[in-house]
Amino acid sequence: MEQYDVIVIGGGPAGYVCAIRASQLGMKVALVEKRNTLGGTCLNVGCIPSKALLDSSEQYHFAKEKLKEHGVEVGSVQLNFTTMMKRKEKVVSEVVKGVDFLMKKNKIKRYLGLATLQSNNKVAVQGENEKAEISASKIVIATGSIPAELPFLPFDGKKVISSTEALSLKKVPKKLAIVGAGVIGLELGSVYARLGSEVHIIELLPNLLPTCDGKIASYAKRLLESQGLKFYMEHKVKGLEKSSLLVETPKGDTININADVILVATGRKPFTENLGLEKIGIQLDEKGRIPVNEKYETNVSGVYAIGDVIKGPMLAHKAMEEGIAVAEMMAGKYGHVNYKAIPYIVYTWPEIAWVGMGEEEAKKQGYDIKIGKAFFKANGRAKAMGETDGQVKVIADKKTDDLLGLFILGPRASDMIAEAAIAMEFSASAEDIARSIHAHPTLSEVVLEAALDAEKRAIHA
Repeated sequence: MEQYDVIVIGGGPAGYVCAIRASQLGMKVALVEKRNTLGGTCLNVGCIPSKALLDSSEQYHFAKEKLKEHGVEVGSVQLNFTTMMKRKEKVVSEVVKGVDFLMKKNKIKRYLGLATLQSNNKVAVQGENEKAEISASKIVIATGSIPAELPFLPFDGKKVISSTEALSLKKVPKKLAIVGAGVIGLELGSVYARLGSEVHIIELLPNLLPTCDGKIASYAKRLLESQGLKFYMEHKVKGLEKSSLLVETPKGDTININADVILVATGRKPFTENLGLEKIGIQLDEKGRIPVNEKYETNVSGVYAIGDVIKGPMLAHKAMEEGIAVAEMMAGKYGHVNYKAIPYIVYTWPEIAWVGMGEEEAKKQGYDIKIGKAFFKANGRAKAMGETDGQVKVIADKKTDDLLGLFILGPRASDMIAEAAIAMEFSASAEDIARSIHAHPTLSEVVLEAALDAEKRAIHA
């Protein structure tokens, strides 16, 4: 039986990052992954392929709708969906090969197969071409999550699909119904709306993106509606009747939505099946997650868990930070994850990104707040780009000026939110941002103006 210092179960962002950091710290590491390629959902059927399609669809839309205003005249713009999908697959292939290279570079032993816990220091691996029993003093569970299925609308892989199938459709559906106005629903809805689909999004809640600031979310909804997406807020999906989606309106009436494809995007659930958790005494919580302490250790000594299988948002960058933190803690060092400074991003266009609390949450927690706002329409760089939709919103404590939250709805918000995350990490005030020089002309000046506006001294707003 091969002996290791650490066995990591799961090769997604949490697992492979944990394995690399543990190896850097001098541990002998084994990584077990059932998928042929590493990277988990994120790299294979999530973050990376969806962003590839989002970028491709944005290019198509830009060429079709906006090139002329820049003085670039082209002939008829045609969509080659097959080529677009091949490009997406090429991007995914390059990224996952990069993770394979990192495993070799860091001398991490890779096992291909299903892992089952035999005890708190032993794991059985069963694969098509591999069968092994390995042991370690520390085991890290990082098995990620899978799409949540609705019992009254089960996946069939053709008519009713998850995000996995939505990233590999053979053709653009004429009419796409999406159940859920969260990140996945909005991003994939944006992709197919740009490519010509009639997109209908059904949401049980009154607002999209429930963890986002309410006013920013409402503004985003208006912009998405202007792009052709149709929303049914506070509508309840009842099931499928023949080819129609049965939907209950807020008044209790039933309407039918006919669609070629129905994407169920109501969230994800931890993947812990067939791990042998019960066998070694690990119990799940009411949401199917693995409870852990502040060191990410389960109730069974020597067994840890990170990423989507534990509490917190199901985000790749959150999982990566936990992977680093748990590796450092296992090595006797100080690992750290600041859950209050985790950025959230929705890759629609314009993009939506935020860190910290929204206006409603801050008030709910008893803060007396002040708000600063600035709009991209007043920004020179945004005007030059022809992308003036959106705003930045700063939320700060009125007494201390501590930054409580920062929200960006606008072009390249995904890149700009890093400034806010760093500010939150170092307990910055709104004035700290306002007195930091932002290069001109850049989109980041809108963040500066919003911070200035929190003290009602904006220059260009």
